[in-house]
Amino acid sequence: MSLWKQRIDLDAFNKLSEGTASDVLGIRMTEIGDDYIRAELDVERRTHQPYGLLHGGVSCVLAESLASIGGALICDDGYSVVGVDLNATHLSPVRGGKVIGTARPIKLGYRMQFWSINIETEDGTPVCAARLSVAVVRVKKPA
Repeated sequence: MSLWKQRIDLDAFNKLSEGTASDVLGIRMTEIGDDYIRAELDVERRTHQPYGLLHGGVSCVLAESLASIGGALICDDGYSVVGVDLNATHLSPVRGGKVIGTARPIKLGYRMQFWSINIETEDGTPVCAARLSVAVVRVKKPA
């Protein structure tokens, strides 16, 4: 049984992300399962730190993007989420190829949600283990 209350087309979402941080870094949403959301990112010059490794901050953007999107898809109409606390442990360096992030909820409350995000290489090597807390907030309609 699917957790999602909101439906989203991955192609439409990726188009909606044009010009945002996710787009600039090349984050692409690739899959929404019954209880997870997944995206991938090419590890290349624009995602490197000066020593040629995947920048830890880029892993954090991937993690927060995934969990925030997942959190919003679980909210009732008129509500969304905002990130409150992000913790990321960098496990393995990556110089190239692709990383894949998968976010799953740990606890879904009415006011707070807690997410686990795992980022790994295509061969399954763990790159980053992250946790994101988000607050559930009422979305204000434009005046």
